[in-house]
Amino acid sequence: MPIDLVQNQIAIRRAVVHLCGQMGWAALHELVLPDGRRADIMALRPDNGFVCIEIKSGPRDFLTDAKWACYRDWCDQLFFAVDRGFPRDLLPDTAGIMVADTDAVPGGLNVIAESAILRDSATSALAPARRRKLTHLFAMQAATRLGRLDDPAVTAALRTARRVE
Repeated sequence: MPIDLVQNQIAIRRAVVHLCGQMGWAALHELVLPDGRRADIMALRPDNGFVCIEIKSGPRDFLTDAKWACYRDWCDQLFFAVDRGFPRDLLPDTAGIMVADTDAVPGGLNVIAESAILRDSATSALAPARRRKLTHLFAMQAATRLGRLDDPAVTAALRTARRVE
């Protein structure tokens, strides 16, 4: 297992986002919701469904943080992402469970752990107006982040650095 809870949380996050990509889901980290809360991961499925994924690095993290119950208002499905050693009986029956094999990540974070859905989540469809609002919010935050990465000055500097003289 990664050395500390922060490394464990990062390893779980990377594994779950990779799993989302394999399933054709577009995932965003730390999506700020209309109520001001931040979802650890919000994924948009090809069918326009939203999946909120709450990462828990250990039992203490789960037991001291109950804000996840509010995330149900902003998704069609809610999952908890945990490592293999997490006591899964702590998690609510209505939430799905994703498990990352962080034991396979040797000391560093240069390897992405395998992950899988162990239990599917109950589904509760968002109201159409709420879905429109969330889709717009998801698109705005994704485009804003992409725009920051696509800075013309950075692109020009990279081109200059690659030139062979």
